[in-house]
Amino acid sequence: MPPEDRLSFPAIGTDPASVRKRVEAMERLLERMFVIPGINRPVGLDVILDVVPGVGDLLGAILGGYMIWEARNLGMSKWKMTRMAGNVGVDFLLGLIPWVGAIPDFFFRSNSRNLRIIKRHLDKHHAETGLIEGEVTRRS
Repeated sequence: MPPEDRLSFPAIGTDPASVRKRVEAMERLLERMFVIPGINRPVGLDVILDVVPGVGDLLGAILGGYMIWEARNLGMSKWKMTRMAGNVGVDFLLGLIPWVGAIPDFFFRSNSRNLRIIKRHLDKHHAETGLIEGEVTRRS
């Protein structure tokens, strides 16, 4: 298994590079923990939690909210955090539909969308956290 696919959370740090590693690990846990054989579709804890009515959706939303909390710590704009909260909210509401609620998680991956928003912010405001071949490096 390549190092970037391992599911491990980096040490706690407030620097942007540490935040990038943590939100990428959280997104991997929630959206791409393993691949379903036959259809080659990655799924994660978010889909698994949707099987548990009510409580699973709430836990998924709380875990998605962690990424918004990290975005706040990065100093992201309220508009971007509102968009992220909207993504988590839509995912939560779709998940409330009994048994069918897990299906939209295959197509509407709120945590992947939120990761893209955070990465764009980091690439623009903290370019030194850019990735080269899966490793965080300092750009000159």
